[in-house]
Amino acid sequence: MQNYTSLPKIVRAHVFISGRVQGVGYRYSTVDTASQLGLTGWVRNLPDSRVEAVFEGAREVVDEMVRWCHSGPPAAVVQEVLVQYEEPEGLQRFQVKRVE
Repeated sequence: MQNYTSLPKIVRAHVFISGRVQGVGYRYSTVDTASQLGLTGWVRNLPDSRVEAVFEGAREVVDEMVRWCHSGPPAAVVQEVLVQYEEPEGLQRFQVKRVE
């Protein structure tokens, strides 16, 4: 019989980052960092100058990515990070998403 308690629980964090986060390479640094961590999801700039991102993966790894969002790439000045946990969608990769 398999022990399912050893399988990591997949979580989804929906994150909104505000501050000086556009025009500083935030989205592309997010893609690099999330991909290195093995997370799936997406990131995009919002018209109100925030960055929005979704991360799916094991809770510890998603939490690590959310911590990274508080600093971001070197040129960013992060003022606030809002996180909402949602049901995972089972995304397959990590990408930059266009604003709708």
